Amino acid sequence: MARERDGWAHMELEGVSLGDTRRNERAKTLLTRLAEKPTASIPHACRSWSETLGAYRFMENPAFEWRDILQPHWQRTQDRMGEHEVVLCIQDTTELDFNGQDVAGLGPLNYEARRGMYLHPTYAVSTDRVGLGVLDAWMWAREPKDADGKRGGIKESTRWIEGYERIAELASKLPTTRLVYVADREADIAELMRRADELGTPADWLIRSTHNRSLDDSEKLWQKVGKTDVAGEIQFVMAARAGQKARMVKQALRMKRVTLRCGLTVTCVIATEIDSPVGVKPVEWRLLTNRIPTGRDDLVELIDWYRARWEVEIYFHVLKNGC
Repeated sequence: MARERDGWAHMELEGVSLGDTRRNERAKTLLTRLAEKPTASIPHACRSWSETLGAYRFMENPAFEWRDILQPHWQRTQDRMGEHEVVLCIQDTTELDFNGQDVAGLGPLNYEARRGMYLHPTYAVSTDRVGLGVLDAWMWAREPKDADGKRGGIKESTRWIEGYERIAELASKLPTTRLVYVADREADIAELMRRADELGTPADWLIRSTHNRSLDDSEKLWQKVGKTDVAGEIQFVMAARAGQKARMVKQALRMKRVTLRCGLTVTCVIATEIDSPVGVKPVEWRLLTNRIPTGRDDLVELIDWYRARWEVEIYFHVLKNGC
């Protein structure tokens, strides 16, 4: 037991406060067991029947919620972030599929008959891809559609804006660390960019563009940037994906500072693959950011930061399937 109390789980949950000393210790023990056997069920991860019963009682206890358990981990994550000059704060959403299980509080997933919840965390990663921990999370169940096909509840796009706000608040606590909000196309929301501007952009942001927005001169964003000269090139290995082997990718980089019709001034970076293999769709990323690159090295850095988004996919895989 002494060795366990010196282990990772006990240190990560040091200071957890669930209203009872025994609950605090149960949380640390249960995390230790699940970390030892991440793909096992609770009965197989626990070392005895009494420990298994204790684990189920712990999870059914209404005296605390998941945020209370994660509170010390959030603090440890912030501590680790303070050791780095730049930290990428990656946001994304994943499904927690409980279809066919007798669980209260579920809602529809990608179609109404499929049941589960959604999880939207902020995952902190160093620029050299070291996972530092989870900063916060939204978790919710969608409401069913009504007779008119409309769904009630909070507007789901709010989670992206609130996510930036929390990172902006954290920036003041980490004055020697640059925080970069990184998100995919679902975060291409004018309200998010406007909110960052209102706050004085205490954290940088880097978002994949999904809207070919109109500019203040009536041109379209992607076409305007696409007409600029190539500012540099980047080469990297694209990891293997479903149906595709890992391969080398070379991209030409273009960028331009533009003013959107809504009045926001942003930088758009377009990275377009050169000489892609026959029959393979070229890899092209269109990114928006508040930052102003001054040359090729800055552009490469932005692409490298965006590519770190893959780390949150790995986190989701481990979360739902184990190591």
